[in-house]
Amino acid sequence: MKRILILCLLLVQIIGIDAQETETDSTSVEILDEVLIKAIRVEADSPITHSNVSKEVLEQRNLGQDIPILLNYLPSVVTTTDAGAGVGYTYIRVRGSDASRVNITINGIPFNDSESQGTFWVNLPDFASSIESLQLQRGIGSSTNGSGAFGASLNILSNAISEEAFAGISNSYGSYETWKHNIQFGTGLLNDHFELSGRLSKITSDGYIDRAFSDLKSYYLQMNYINDNTLIKGLMFGGKEITYQAWYGVDEETLNTNRTFNPAGMYTDANGTIQFYDNEVDNYQQDHYQLHWNQRFNNQWSTNLGLNYTYGRGYFEQYKEDQDFDFYDLDLIDIGDETISVTDLIRRRWLDNDFYVINAHVNYTKDRLDITTGAFYSHYDGDHFGEVIWSQYASNSNIRDRYYESTGKKNEFTVFSKATYRINEKWNVYGDLQGRFVGYRTTGLTSDRIPLEVDENYSFFNPKAGITYKLNDSNQWYASYGRGHREPRRSDFENGVSKPEVLDDFELGWRFDQGNTQVNANLFYMDYKDQLVLTGELDDVGAPIRTTSGKSYRLGLEIDARFNLAKGLDLLPNFTLSSNKNIDFVTSKDGSLVDLGNTNISFSPSFIAGNIIEYQPVKDLRISLLSKFVGEQYMGNIDSETSKLDSYFIQDLNVAYTIKKIPYIKEVVITGLINNLFNKEYVSNGYFYTYDDDFSEPGTVTTVEGAGYYPQATINFLLGATIKF
Repeated sequence: MKRILILCLLLVQIIGIDAQETETDSTSVEILDEVLIKAIRVEADSPITHSNVSKEVLEQRNLGQDIPILLNYLPSVVTTTDAGAGVGYTYIRVRGSDASRVNITINGIPFNDSESQGTFWVNLPDFASSIESLQLQRGIGSSTNGSGAFGASLNILSNAISEEAFAGISNSYGSYETWKHNIQFGTGLLNDHFELSGRLSKITSDGYIDRAFSDLKSYYLQMNYINDNTLIKGLMFGGKEITYQAWYGVDEETLNTNRTFNPAGMYTDANGTIQFYDNEVDNYQQDHYQLHWNQRFNNQWSTNLGLNYTYGRGYFEQYKEDQDFDFYDLDLIDIGDETISVTDLIRRRWLDNDFYVINAHVNYTKDRLDITTGAFYSHYDGDHFGEVIWSQYASNSNIRDRYYESTGKKNEFTVFSKATYRINEKWNVYGDLQGRFVGYRTTGLTSDRIPLEVDENYSFFNPKAGITYKLNDSNQWYASYGRGHREPRRSDFENGVSKPEVLDDFELGWRFDQGNTQVNANLFYMDYKDQLVLTGELDDVGAPIRTTSGKSYRLGLEIDARFNLAKGLDLLPNFTLSSNKNIDFVTSKDGSLVDLGNTNISFSPSFIAGNIIEYQPVKDLRISLLSKFVGEQYMGNIDSETSKLDSYFIQDLNVAYTIKKIPYIKEVVITGLINNLFNKEYVSNGYFYTYDDDFSEPGTVTTVEGAGYYPQATINFLLGATIKF
């Protein structure tokens, strides 16, 4: 971090930042904050399908649940959680694409893990309390940083500068002993130039699923310097999580008889009694350091330079029974006439990684032209290793012996240029060109002690173009095309996949805005080549396994709207109708390859709908009824009835009341949330597997199918109070 600060100070001196004592205004502050994400966000009239979410909207239900859960009611979004109640490991899917295919950036810096491409919000608990705004772009979207967006991209802007000093304390309590404690502060602008703000949070929950507890801590510290044309923003944020593992799910019989059962940590003691290991946990810490320099030279030119270092380290711990000595390089033990070759043990699988980023862009705006050009470089260095911390029979082992080690190194360089040109009052055109160059190398053994030697380089050209037509003040039409490429992730290489995916995305939309009524409609066609679809199966750490589906597509219609029905009463519906198909899908069944023709893509419901009814009877009281319907979906790609997840329809009730005119206190906000208001027993996620068995006639192979499920919480509540000073 010290080197980063020195580098930025040198750059400041070279450019010659004007540090003259001049007053700032809110407009200047806002513009400079937005320069930070100018390169990856789109404007309201852009031909890119998107939704914006403000800080105020996030605050309405921010009682400790993770960001995916807070975004559950956006169009085409499906969310789920391992522990069942929105705290701990949570996931988001957009247009049927899983979280590893949703590109996430924080202030323009990738949040997706470079190797797994996943996003683990549990590493940043309560980060929603430090977000100024976010934008969800569905489809390919505009060029962004990091792994390509194959379902959506979510770009987050952290807290903006507060010109006034503030402090706040938030506390909430809810079902399953869910607690959230949060303190925030800000100095406001000191001498019109400096600001310091921060947050500390702690969230704990027992979880809906047995023993699926979460113990989460996080911090956020922001330091700013600003004058008329310069904003230097230094950020430090991170989190530490300890969560009991809950990714095993349950089978159908257990779902019907004991839906909160958690098999994690289960073992049999010497007396034959079933026990549960008390420390079958995931333990991980992640720290982020960012430095951003935003410079506005005049009304036409502005620049941003961003530097980032992310340090992640941690492990998950497992009690394992009857493990072979050979697997852990242990010598056999002879005791009398008995040879011992298996042992119970406790092991940890570690990740220790460093992620470096430098990111820069320049923007030029004049009259009808708005053009942004930029470059991005990242380096990821990750260590994977496993250690045995206890063994029933130690043999020749020492504590924390490593039984496998592996490294992964990934470099990425991206250049892009995007422009919007306003031809006249009715027509805008948009162009976006990106070159992305990725190198990935691994050495060593996987956790299964299989050699993994990867040395791959990818060069991608991703063009995008669009046009917007303004029919009148109320109606706007747009159309766009985008091509994207995406490299495989580490687990794909482990499964023998090295071919990148290709996506051609076509979007046609209509926006209507007339006073009390706003409607957005969008038709999309996403044409994939070598799409990596989820098979439904999980690996031995609970991560989804993928396979190449050849040709496939997603065709759909999205509509979202806002209707002001009366004073203080708003209706916000949305729905998505889609067809998601693998073309001529081939699979192994009963010992031979079978062409199933067109099949449904896994985890891609054909109908998703959401609705919010907001009622504000008086100025300081707001009542919202939120509804979500997710249609039936297959957990595999072979249209097996065994793999089908039933549809579900749930409602949440959210109430917020603000109390003002209290001495020495700005306001007190009381918030209540009842989740799953009508106590539905539903499942939002699961897994599906097949295996070949020759237990029938000799020489005959029969494919056996099975499934597991992640039940979600029945009716539960959260109640919180925020005191603002």
